[in-house]
Amino acid sequence: ARASPAVAGGVRAAVMPRRTAVIVSAATAETPKKKGESKGFVEEMRFVAMRLHTRDQAREGEKEVKQPEEKAVTKWNPSVEGYLKFLVDSKLVYDTLEKIVHEAPHPFYAEFRNTGLERSASLVEDLDWFKEQGYTIPEPSSPGLTYAQYLKELSVKDPQAFICHFYNIYFAHSAGGRMIGKKVAEKLLNNKALEFYKWDGDLPQLLQNVRDKLNKVAEPWTREEKDHCLEETEKSFKLSGEILRLILS
Repeated sequence: ARASPAVAGGVRAAVMPRRTAVIVSAATAETPKKKGESKGFVEEMRFVAMRLHTRDQAREGEKEVKQPEEKAVTKWNPSVEGYLKFLVDSKLVYDTLEKIVHEAPHPFYAEFRNTGLERSASLVEDLDWFKEQGYTIPEPSSPGLTYAQYLKELSVKDPQAFICHFYNIYFAHSAGGRMIGKKVAEKLLNNKALEFYKWDGDLPQLLQNVRDKLNKVAEPWTREEKDHCLEETEKSFKLSGEILRLILS
């Protein structure tokens, strides 16, 4: 629940300020295990994501604070206009993800339909609410357009990398993303709770269901395919971070 996609068990907190059975043989005994490997591939993804968090963002974080959005959320100075840019670009990314999963250019994407983590419909409601308050809803900007296009390309040609983004985006939002939403609501919205930060059903159980699906999908992958997926984590944080930074614009 990035912040931890991915945001990441959470994300990344998306990037944010403050994500098999093993057959024992001579060969496996000699090969060092990846951190978390014995618990399934999602645990490997989580360990890699945590290394890209700062200590402010996650207890296991190792990254040094360099960008404004990597500071503790309490030190932010968001604006409503910047937050609307963030919501609009986030919606474009979720629209894209959910359309890809629905169309399933690789059949196993269909495993991730109707998980309960989907955010597009919630963001429609939130943007309608802002419109009712008299705010002008901006058009998607470069960070969202860039990320959406990248996801479309990956989803066809590089399914392992696409799954990395899927994981980090959704899990970061359920963790660090919720923290950001709470702080922004306190500062700008008189504690109004947006639909973006509400889920139908028990969120921990929804997340566990998706973890189980991710582990199942990754089970037949080769070690090379798994490593390729893990290597995409930094890119997912970079692209999500550029959208997150809009809050401070």
